[in-house]
Amino acid sequence: MWKPRWPGSSAGVLARQTADSLLAALLAPACLSCEQVLESPTRSPICERCWQTLPRFTPPVCDACGVPISPARANVCPACEADPTTAPVCRFRAVGPYEGVLRDVIHAIKFQGRQSLAARIGPLLREAVRDVIEGADAAVPVPLHPWRHWRRGFNQAALAAAVLGVPVWPVLARPRATRAQSALDAAARRANVAGAFRLAGWTPRSRRRTANLVRGRTLVLVDDVLTTGATMGACAAVLREAGAAEVRGLAIARAGR
Repeated sequence: MWKPRWPGSSAGVLARQTADSLLAALLAPACLSCEQVLESPTRSPICERCWQTLPRFTPPVCDACGVPISPARANVCPACEADPTTAPVCRFRAVGPYEGVLRDVIHAIKFQGRQSLAARIGPLLREAVRDVIEGADAAVPVPLHPWRHWRRGFNQAALAAAVLGVPVWPVLARPRATRAQSALDAAARRANVAGAFRLAGWTPRSRRRTANLVRGRTLVLVDDVLTTGATMGACAAVLREAGAAEVRGLAIARAGR
């Protein structure tokens, strides 16, 4: 009787290697970061050399904003110590700075629909944020406006939340469309997202049910990139107003500090 060969079997490995060789020879697909020809295009659109050079934050990092700090300091960087009100959440972590290969990976996910990269970056994300997700009740993706979600076909924050190994609660909604944050300064970003988020639910009754779920919980907001913290701060404010006991935050990358 014929038996199927699974991808992990020797036949599956040989088939993948054969496919890689054919694709590399016939199509010469390029790495999305360094643009060199991929040796294993069926595994990832980013080559192994680039994955190895992906920039990462190494401890110790600021407890409030996630950037590296001197071992001689306490738990916060000078900027957060001088003005603690700028921290959007009580604790924040990210894999690394928004530059180089990490930026290319995020762009490939968001703008080219390479959703499979979220699974590849999952182990790096879990390692970087393990103290933030420890003891948390759920991860809460920063939502997209329904129109933008429909056009993109997915929410990149939800993809990141799904690889964390904790429950994912889509308890936030974004009923008001906003301008893209990338072209705005810090003050304009805060104004842009003011009032843009609320608890999920189509009716007041359903939003009350969402509030009952959130109340007393430790929640982790998840986004792809954090720059000034305006978006995450606006989301955290909604969750705290609904009675969340603690709101933490994480992102794939940290920019702007």
